[in-house]
Amino acid sequence: MDVVEVVPTFEQYAFTFGGVVPLARVRPGTALRLWSEDAFNGALQSTKDLSSEKVDLRFVNPQTGPFYVEGAEPGDTLALHFVALEPARDWGASAAIPFFGGLTSTDRVATLQEPLPDKTWIYEVDRARNTVGFVATSVDLRVELPIEPMLGTVGVAPPGGEVRSSLVPERFGGNMDTPQMRAGSTCYLGVNVEGALFSVGDGHYRQGEGEACGTAVEGAMTTTLVVELIKGGAPLWPRIEDDASWMAVGSSRPLEDAWRIGAVEMVRWLGELYGLSPMDGYQLLSQVSESPIANVCDANYSAVVKVAKALLPPATAFGGLHEELRRRAASLL
Repeated sequence: MDVVEVVPTFEQYAFTFGGVVPLARVRPGTALRLWSEDAFNGALQSTKDLSSEKVDLRFVNPQTGPFYVEGAEPGDTLALHFVALEPARDWGASAAIPFFGGLTSTDRVATLQEPLPDKTWIYEVDRARNTVGFVATSVDLRVELPIEPMLGTVGVAPPGGEVRSSLVPERFGGNMDTPQMRAGSTCYLGVNVEGALFSVGDGHYRQGEGEACGTAVEGAMTTTLVVELIKGGAPLWPRIEDDASWMAVGSSRPLEDAWRIGAVEMVRWLGELYGLSPMDGYQLLSQVSESPIANVCDANYSAVVKVAKALLPPATAFGGLHEELRRRAASLL
């Protein structure tokens, strides 16, 4: 399988989903190798660089794309299979940004609290050990953490001519910030506009569930993925499949509404997989689901509702596309 490589210039980055001219056209079945800049647009490179001084909020979460998928029409399902995610630098950055994050006052969670300190941490990558190093600023402590690459943003153009910031997760995908978006996973997105116009970015070298302070170990990423298209069958909300699980992602505020969205989408999916009525699916979900929190810091919060395949009889989603993409991906590794 041939691989198309794309390394954007700054002028080619997208900072919204929707409202952007396609970077390139691709056919279903195409394998892409994409370079993406970190969420800070490379602005934080040392602990002396502070977000309030260095980060331009007009140019955060730069997206590689959008890509026009030939033949994609509203109501179709776009499938993106992630073959490999590789840190493209030897360091990543994380930051506590004033009035941003899960444990601080924000513009939406308003209190009389003063902003938490503006601080930056740099994580050095040890490729031989496959780790990133946390270095505390208050005591002499260093912790080597396994690199677990993921993409914070994966999405398509929204419906109705909407243009949404690359900081927002919604039905179109976007800034979901779930660690489940990793190599070996297939993401299914409903197509809203002709060509789908998908973009990816916001590489994380690792992230805890919830992304508590609002930033992960943000880093430039090289992503290899395969694009496929299913005619019809569009899910209402993003779905993810890997070898072990089926997952649905809901994004809203408050967090329980994000979970509800994911749970309803998973009930729908169980109906498609097994022919279950909504009430049977609801009952089964109550006994088998897990609910990893993706983020509690974005414009919308995101929650994943997850069902282990091993708990249920064998079934295939979207005609067994994930299994087929896994076979194709083996030739690219």
